[in-house]
Amino acid sequence: MSDIIKVEHLKKSFGKNEVLKDIDLSVDKGEVVTIIGSSGSGKSTLLRCINMLEKPNGGQILYKGENILDPNYNLPRYRAHMGMVFQQFNLFNNMNVLENCIVGQVTVLKKSRQEAKDIALKNLKRVDMERYIDAKPSQLSGGQKQRVAIGRALSMDPDVMLFDEPTSALDPEMVGEVLKTMKSLAGTGLTMVVVTHEMEFARDVSDRVIFMDEGVIAESGTPEDILGHPKCDRTKEFLRRILKKND
Repeated sequence: MSDIIKVEHLKKSFGKNEVLKDIDLSVDKGEVVTIIGSSGSGKSTLLRCINMLEKPNGGQILYKGENILDPNYNLPRYRAHMGMVFQQFNLFNNMNVLENCIVGQVTVLKKSRQEAKDIALKNLKRVDMERYIDAKPSQLSGGQKQRVAIGRALSMDPDVMLFDEPTSALDPEMVGEVLKTMKSLAGTGLTMVVVTHEMEFARDVSDRVIFMDEGVIAESGTPEDILGHPKCDRTKEFLRRILKKND
């Protein structure tokens, strides 16, 4: 069994609004899985359930074969293995770039400050942000903030990186620099689950593309299958709409 995460019969409701309906999904080690779909289809909620920022109402999430929803499961340890990159960066505005990448390692992973600093510098170099270690988030562009956020997540040495529409809050000219960073990471064998509207990234970088619609996985397959030869009418309609918008 090579899957690192396995989601079975996952359900999530907010009041009477059923956002996720019986989701089954597995992610293999080293795989890049891209999730596409219209706003409100449940993509971000699925990611937030995998990271336990939202608690599912039913089903199970297996991490290396263990159900993380078990009452006795060590959730803080699990979360330390999940890197999360948000739409709005979520950097600590009162800390400089380097401190943003050190603090989690020291407080959560209990690393020494020197070791955390060495790891932070290595990962800031990976995302081409090592020149900005003394800058505060307010001094950075959106694209630079997102690359710092990726560097911070990498510094926690995660088994899986979760990206929740990482380019949606960026100006168009900054999208490319973040996608370039993500493509580079995908080439290193990092396990990635990416919610995105960037179809070119989905086509060029993914091992698998999942199309979500109204809380269910409507279609799943290779980028060529889903983007080139979709079977589901809703997938075809979505792709027509988004590709027209990007023209």
